[in-house]
Amino acid sequence: MIIYIHGFASSGQGTKARLFREYFKEQSVDFIAPSLSNIPALTLDTLKQLIESYIKRGERVSLMGSSLGGFYSIYLSQKYNLKAVLINPSIFPYDTLSRVASPMTNFYDGSSFEWKKEHYEALREYEVEDVNAENFMLLLQTGDESLDYNHAAQKFTNATLDIEEGGNHSYQGIERQFKAVETFLCHTL
Repeated sequence: MIIYIHGFASSGQGTKARLFREYFKEQSVDFIAPSLSNIPALTLDTLKQLIESYIKRGERVSLMGSSLGGFYSIYLSQKYNLKAVLINPSIFPYDTLSRVASPMTNFYDGSSFEWKKEHYEALREYEVEDVNAENFMLLLQTGDESLDYNHAAQKFTNATLDIEEGGNHSYQGIERQFKAVETFLCHTL
């Protein structure tokens, strides 16, 4: 089972989630992309319950995370020793998201939500200092206008790194990475 974790103010119906859902369906690989809460503790509680339910059933679980979802994936990968693909991940979301003005609007359903200091400060609880780099594949684009790709590249020097010149925070041309992601998550131990 591959669990895709979307970014801040996004949804399990976002473009990357939809594209990967379609790809993995064609490959007969189980894939879910839940729409998650904007409150970090609720998001992680939901994801822990999902992961633990699949593990109890004897299923192999892997993660994919984009932006803030990448940050959550780092924490969950370390907690459960899971493979994870990180797409332009946020490494210091408590800093970058401290500059977000509230109320926020969800990019996909247009709903409004409050983003408070207690929310972005809570993210510090989930920071992982030392990572098991062999569990991670990073897809980074140097043109990311929201996050400095160097932060991720420096934290994950021994991981599988793919750094593309240009692009943007959404990761332009993600379709080029489908096979590499499948190989990393489904065909490596």
